[in-house]
Amino acid sequence: MTHNSTIENSLKSPRFNGVKTFMRMPESTDLTNTDFTVVGIPFDSGATYRVGARFGPSAIREVSCLAAKPFHPILKTDIFAHCKGCDYGDLHNIPGYIEDSFHLIENDMTEIFRHDTIPVAMGGDHSVTLPELRACAKKYGPVALIHFDAHYDTIPEYFGKPYTHGTPFHHAAVEGLVDTSHSIHIGIREGLYSPEDEQHSLELGYACLPAHVMHHMTIDEIIRTILERVGNRKAFLTFDIDFLDPSFAPGTGTPVPGGFTTWEALEIVRGLKDLPIVGYDIVEVAPAYDPSQITAIAAADLMDEFLAQIAYRKSRTSNR
Repeated sequence: MTHNSTIENSLKSPRFNGVKTFMRMPESTDLTNTDFTVVGIPFDSGATYRVGARFGPSAIREVSCLAAKPFHPILKTDIFAHCKGCDYGDLHNIPGYIEDSFHLIENDMTEIFRHDTIPVAMGGDHSVTLPELRACAKKYGPVALIHFDAHYDTIPEYFGKPYTHGTPFHHAAVEGLVDTSHSIHIGIREGLYSPEDEQHSLELGYACLPAHVMHHMTIDEIIRTILERVGNRKAFLTFDIDFLDPSFAPGTGTPVPGGFTTWEALEIVRGLKDLPIVGYDIVEVAPAYDPSQITAIAAADLMDEFLAQIAYRKSRTSNR
């Protein structure tokens, strides 16, 4: 079944026309028979220093008509020839009230997962992944976490409080939302407050592929390491844009030098195309720090990659 008619044809309608949705998809909360659901989570009250990721979803949508296209020439996949999807709009949250916002985000995400659609979310700071995983676990139980980031995000607390963008994967492990024996941090290169920060992540059961090791590996070796760790587990992929080097993604709250090119990120993510990934997000795009929009463009292109993977897997299943 072909679904190309569900998006605006940019060869007939200028890309600067209309209300901005991701890839000019219809905005809809009707998830009946949808294969994927793009959703914004404009919440950044978990940020501990530079804020502004609440404007990430709008920035990514703005450039998606330029950066995201329906046909993937490497996977040879037309997203909307195989899938039906929509832009769900933004989830509810209350600025400044993190636990209340988590409750609202979890409720909305639970409804999305209930429809057997794959959410592709745009944060927001990285704290929003915790309520996403809470909703995901209701549907699938503990999942493998594939975590692209410059930071572990496994600190137990900040300022005596449990929730910031640096704590989600401590709580995800402790709450049993992820199967840490099949989960992996990828690209870590942050300076640490103490050796315990690294040790705590290992004690939780996560594997780690740090940047200084990755830079001496081939792309194929990196992909193989991730695939071997995840195995055949259902997985959730979360991508903090600061996985990219600041030269490729300056518009983020906590940039860390020594990261990766956009090309490397796309190649690694593409190598995971056959995994049973049940949810994706991309977080920490803070457009105020990047007037060139290259950060949002990179995020939109990665989201296009996520959607193409969903279509690729569906096409292979339907052709069997």
